[in-house]
Amino acid sequence: MGHLPALINDLALILVLAGIVTLLFKRLKQPLILGYIIVGFIAGPHIAFTPSVADESNVSTWADIGVIFLMFTLGLEFSFKKILKMGSAPFIAACTIIFCMIGLGSICGHFFGWSRINSLFLGGMLAMSSTTVIYKALTDMGYMQHRFASSVMSVLVIEDILGILLMVVLSTIAMSNSFQGIQLAGSLLQLALVLVVWFVVGVFIIPTFLSKARPLMSSETLLIVSLGLCFLMVVLAVKLHYSSAFGAFMAGSILAETIEAEDITKVVQPVKDLFGAIFFVSVGMLVDPQIIVQYWFPILVLILAILVGQAVFGTFGYLLSGQPLKVAMQCGFSMAQIGEFAFIIASLGNSLHVTAHFLYPVVVAVSVITTFLTPYMIRLAGPAYGFVEKHLPGSLKHTLNQTSGIPSVNSENAWKRLLRALFKQVIAYGFLSCAVIVLSFHSLLPLSRQLLGHWPGNIVCGLITLLAISPFLRAIVMRKNHSDDFRKLWHQRNINRFPLLFTILVRYVIASSFVFYIINYLSPYSTLIHWFVAFALVLLFMASKRIKQGSIALEHRFLRNLNSRELLAEEKGESRPKYAQRLLQRDVHLSLLTLPMNTMLAGRTLRQLDLARKDGVMVAAIFRQGTNINIPGPDQILFPGDTLQVIGDDKALGQFAKRVSAEVRSEVEPDESHEMILRSLTIDSHSPFKDKMVRESGLRERYRCMLIGFEDGEAQLGLPRAQRIIREGDTIWIVGERRLLLSLIDEQ
Repeated sequence: MGHLPALINDLALILVLAGIVTLLFKRLKQPLILGYIIVGFIAGPHIAFTPSVADESNVSTWADIGVIFLMFTLGLEFSFKKILKMGSAPFIAACTIIFCMIGLGSICGHFFGWSRINSLFLGGMLAMSSTTVIYKALTDMGYMQHRFASSVMSVLVIEDILGILLMVVLSTIAMSNSFQGIQLAGSLLQLALVLVVWFVVGVFIIPTFLSKARPLMSSETLLIVSLGLCFLMVVLAVKLHYSSAFGAFMAGSILAETIEAEDITKVVQPVKDLFGAIFFVSVGMLVDPQIIVQYWFPILVLILAILVGQAVFGTFGYLLSGQPLKVAMQCGFSMAQIGEFAFIIASLGNSLHVTAHFLYPVVVAVSVITTFLTPYMIRLAGPAYGFVEKHLPGSLKHTLNQTSGIPSVNSENAWKRLLRALFKQVIAYGFLSCAVIVLSFHSLLPLSRQLLGHWPGNIVCGLITLLAISPFLRAIVMRKNHSDDFRKLWHQRNINRFPLLFTILVRYVIASSFVFYIINYLSPYSTLIHWFVAFALVLLFMASKRIKQGSIALEHRFLRNLNSRELLAEEKGESRPKYAQRLLQRDVHLSLLTLPMNTMLAGRTLRQLDLARKDGVMVAAIFRQGTNINIPGPDQILFPGDTLQVIGDDKALGQFAKRVSAEVRSEVEPDESHEMILRSLTIDSHSPFKDKMVRESGLRERYRCMLIGFEDGEAQLGLPRAQRIIREGDTIWIVGERRLLLSLIDEQ
């Protein structure tokens, strides 16, 4: 008998228990995360009467991999462009909720007498709601088509990215064991530099690489390549003293901008489900019943803090973002739980050895209970709004029920647009220039000095660095100088010309300062000479046609890679139209619904369905396999798999979504009579097929069977020709459904 490693025994135990419990939780319509936590609790070392995992260190390693895959897939669903298009409203709501909940959690920790670092990590764990739990709850309850659901999901996306930043801040504070503003500001500045460089370089390189390699990409190679990029970013992040979760998230967010993002998500999903399940199982293994009994009072207080805090601060945050009171309360009450991010932050505290051992099981217990209460909190929003509305003064109620106005397209003047664009370009190209200088001075300079000597090495390193950043410096000074807004302001009034020239001068000085820093760092001459050379070199960069062409080519490639997925989504009809966000400010809004393949609505025209009268919705567009049918006519027929762009209010869209899900053809039990079989038939003198050509035999038309060949004398089949005459004594082979084919044979 061979010895089975403990690793295999543990994996068998975890997966068998997980399979049983997940089936049970599917039947009970509960989140699978809770099932995995219960599996970990059963297989953990704290239950004496159940089989336990033998080697917890192996499970811990798998759990670390699970965190990487969770954050990688989270990054794949993230898009910097979508975040920017959301506007300021989700940022206002998310920041309000996170900061208030961090403060509330820290106050609770201090109230319990816990240390400052434990209280701070507790605040971080309580700050962010669970995207998985909320999405499932809204879907199961039929609320995904309601107006408030899109606002909730937008804020959850912002919370995820802010959660990554929060992990970096907590790591910095934990490692320094103090809260120093200057050090924290430096860490955040370094983080911003890393984010910009990774994102820009990633968008330059990775989409181009995947585009070139696309003919060679199968599902297997795409999985290996994407995971290779993920773990490469993880290793780089750790070497830069960031967490592995941060690197995985950045890898996913870069790949999210590629055309292959959806395919990568599909191939990675099974791997993520496996290791993600093991991560949540490892969370459950840390639940100690004795600690839960010992800390029952903090657990109860934290549950109340989350339910009340998220409901109150969430409502307040959404009100600040411009939502009316009813929608704000629906959003706030929906977010009253914690989930996967709380576990990840708790794991971070454990790995850094800065949090107490009791904090993890306490947070897990709080998460489990608040997750179970999520549907009830969502339903409670309606009665709570009715109660608040009844007791509010009339003037205050009117004010809170007003939405923020819809800005008109032309409300933003040309100066504001131009200055905003100039600020963005200076920041982006400035960060890239800083990154090149840092990499050059830390890597290239020591090497060149070692090979060439001190001063020759300085010269070579300086020239290479200046050439590398020259396209960025030229873009800082020259870009937007010929834009529509710039020319409009230039020709509009003469008084505008001086401030416009001043913006060019400021950017020229900024670009020259980068050159000055390089020269001043590498050259022994005076500062005045360095400034003179810097100004002269920037003028040369501005006048060089080659640098201009290189700068334009880099920008075009970047924009092409960045917009590739968005253009593909527009072709497929998967992107939301620009007016969708404007509709959110009204009583009606837009929703996308995909018809199931077995829908009973297929094959009927819009006139026959009469959706406006029966369901109170209007179909603005139909997306079908890359074809967009905008404003479809009443005679337009629906097909299975069509994506409908539907406009209506919450009630109408919810009812129509239920109708789409309900009106489907039930699955038919397998019928043996429809089984396809193969039989031979010898033609006799009484056969109705005798002396007829194959195409005139009626086998297809009458019996729905197909003649596939004539058998020759050596029992070999020859393919039939339509003109072949069936003779007496021929042996023919026929394929057809069992019932019809046996009926044909009986008639012979």
